[in-house]
Order: sequence, then C-alpha cells, then structure tokens
Amino acid sequence: MKDLVLYCKSYRKDFLRLKRLLKSISQHNLDQIPFYISTPSADQELLIELVGSQGYEWISDESIIGANTLAPSGIENTKSGGLSQQVIKSEFWRLGLCANYVCLDSDCIFIKDFQQSDFLAADGHPYTVIYQNKEYFQLAVDRGYTKAPAHLKAEGNRVKALFGRQGPNYYCPCPPFIWSAAVWNSLDENHLRPRGKTFWDLCTPEHPETLLYLEALLNFKAIPLHPIEQLFRIYYYDWHYYLLRRIGETPAKLKENYLGLIYQSSWDLGLDYGGSQKSIFSRVLKRVKRFARYLQSFI
Repeated sequence: MKDLVLYCKSYRKDFLRLKRLLKSISQHNLDQIPFYISTPSADQELLIELVGSQGYEWISDESIIGANTLAPSGIENTKSGGLSQQVIKSEFWRLGLCANYVCLDSDCIFIKDFQQSDFLAADGHPYTVIYQNKEYFQLAVDRGYTKAPAHLKAEGNRVKALFGRQGPNYYCPCPPFIWSAAVWNSLDENHLRPRGKTFWDLCTPEHPETLLYLEALLNFKAIPLHPIEQLFRIYYYDWHYYLLRRIGETPAKLKENYLGLIYQSSWDLGLDYGGSQKSIFSRVLKRVKRFARYLQSFI
C-alpha cells in the first residue's frame, strides 16, 4: 500500500481537460507520485486515443463500485452521472491501493512543482483543506451573486446536522481534496454500517461528499487534523474569473500561494469533448450573458 497517490475520476466529455491535467502532472510531479485515472470501462478506448496510455494507471469505475460488497448491484444506474461521480471518487479508498489520495478533477491544472510534503504532514498523516470560505462568500455578496453562498451554507447546515455537530460550517468546496482512507473507513464503520446503509445512500445532492468527509473527520477523529487552506485557485464562475483577472491576477502570480488553478468546467466549456448538445439559440444566449458578465467586471 502506497502512502499517497494522485487520483482522478473522469469521463469522455472531460478527456481533453484530463489530457491537460496529465501534462501538468508530468511536468511538475517532483516525487513521481503515482497517478491513477478511473473511467467507465466503455470509455477506456477513447481515453487512450485522446489522452494516451503513458503517465498514469487506469482502473475501471466498475472495479471501484464492486469493491463495496454491500452496495446493491447496478446501484450506479439509479443515480445521476454527477452523483455517481461523487460516490466513485469517495469509494476509491476501498481498492486498498493507498493510505491517502489527492483527489483531482479533470479541470485541475498544476502550475508549479509539487511533492509529497505538500500533501502529507511530518507525522505521515494528510493535511486537511478546511476553512469557512468567507472570502468567496463576501465577494459573491459584493457582486450581487448571493444564491451560491446561500446554497453552500444550506449544504453545510444539513450535513452538520447529520452528525449532530454544533458550531461553524467548514468547507472544502473544490479539489484537490486530500483524503485519508482511515477517515472514509471511520465513516463506514461508525455511521453507515450500524444503520445498514452504504455511501450510495448517504451521498445525495443535499449531502455532498466533500462535506461528509470533513464532518466524518471532525466527529470520528480517525486522523489528526492538520488544517491548511485551499491548494488551487478555483474560478467558480465566469464572473469570478473576469473580476479577479481585472484586478491583475495571472497564473504566474498565483504561484506565490497556489499549486494550481481550476477553470471550472461548468462554465469554461471550450474543452468539452464532443461539442455542445444545446440549441443554437441556447448557445447564443449563453454567450450574450457571458459577455454581459465580462462587462460587469469593469464596474
């Protein structure tokens, strides 16, 4: 079992982003931390065609799903693609490949050299990205985008209530997540199994995997808490990107404080494989709205 690996669960729509991520890992991975990619088995051939076969180890999503013998057969077919992705990422630990893993999304990009000590503390336990997210919440309020902070705060309250914890909400809303198999196992043994449930039951749109991990760590204390702030700069929305670029932020400057950056795929659509399935009218309207938000960044 390895102390630490990198892991990304991907699918065909994100393969061009994944290719960019792989290139950045190959360039900056000083300790040669092993990199695992999982996809549906049906996507493996396209993965090799678009991304290549070097620089990573491939595993099937199906093998991760099957590693939980308590999960009903075919459970993934009853969930949305986004929800299944959350569960598969969270269940990677069951393969027994590592004690800890850095969980990346396909839209992540490393922008400077990194090594194992960026993710593991001196005692061998992982750092935990955990913070209250006040900077982003305030920025969204200042710019008139209050729905996203309200949504995240409601999520935090719901997940906290599952465990009966009092106190402030904590977040780690964007990758990379540094996850410990011991924390996931503690959630399984202390919360899920006694209730006859699996993570497929617990992880829902109302209870995202990122908050479930944090609350499991805070409640069951499977590892020491070594808190750090966000490792990557994430641009949650196009307005967020335009505004920060307007005040002078660039990838070169981000290297002072961040290992990488994320142009979130929900708004940065340029690397979608296969093109858009939306109507011409819908695509034009989206571009008009985006241009309006770009203009707003000058205000």
